[in-house]
Amino acid sequence: MQFEPPLQRGTLVRRYKRFLADILSESGESLTIHCPNTGSMQGCLKAGAPVWYSRSDNKKRKYAYTWEMIEIEPGARIGINTHLANQLVREAWQKQRVTELTDYVQIEGEKKFGLENSRIDWRLTDKCGAACYLEVKNVTLVEDGCAYFPDAVTTRGQKHLRELTHLAQSGIRAMLFFCVQHTAARKVAPADQIDSLYGELLREAVSSGVEVVAYRADVDPSGIELIDSIPLILS
Repeated sequence: MQFEPPLQRGTLVRRYKRFLADILSESGESLTIHCPNTGSMQGCLKAGAPVWYSRSDNKKRKYAYTWEMIEIEPGARIGINTHLANQLVREAWQKQRVTELTDYVQIEGEKKFGLENSRIDWRLTDKCGAACYLEVKNVTLVEDGCAYFPDAVTTRGQKHLRELTHLAQSGIRAMLFFCVQHTAARKVAPADQIDSLYGELLREAVSSGVEVVAYRADVDPSGIELIDSIPLILS
């Protein structure tokens, strides 16, 4: 996906109240902007780091600007807008960059499923009508080249794993997709040190037939796109 109009650059001052961040624009103006990430954002909050933000012309918005990415060190850029993850996955599927999903011809979003009244991010169907249920998770926490999910305890994520596990056990193709918006990531693993139950449920899901894939994004002020798969490490 390309950013139109182009992103503007600034400097991070702080993030607070989950949905807000203060930055300095390149002209030195102090701005309060929307932060589209409800997670802890561990590893993404380096004060003084370069950030890029978009502008909305929607006059009903309280904050016209949205924080999109940060560069925590030279060449290590992170896409912090979690709302883009589903779009990035769909675009990668459309361009047939996700090798695990090239047989599917239709994609539908936000479909109800499961025993716990959940909604799946994407349901894909092939020419014969067979379905694949795909749950997307945005990943931004990276340490020493390893991406970790989640960055905070996630009961919602735990529920999704239980739902995917039940699908797989029922003979329906179920997939968890880690959308890694961090250019320094080389592999991905469950963050057992943060949410040990999520790690246990992820391993149970894999043992039950849930497929887990991870793709890394090229995060650039001109645009973001998923470019290559990275391995999942469970041990």
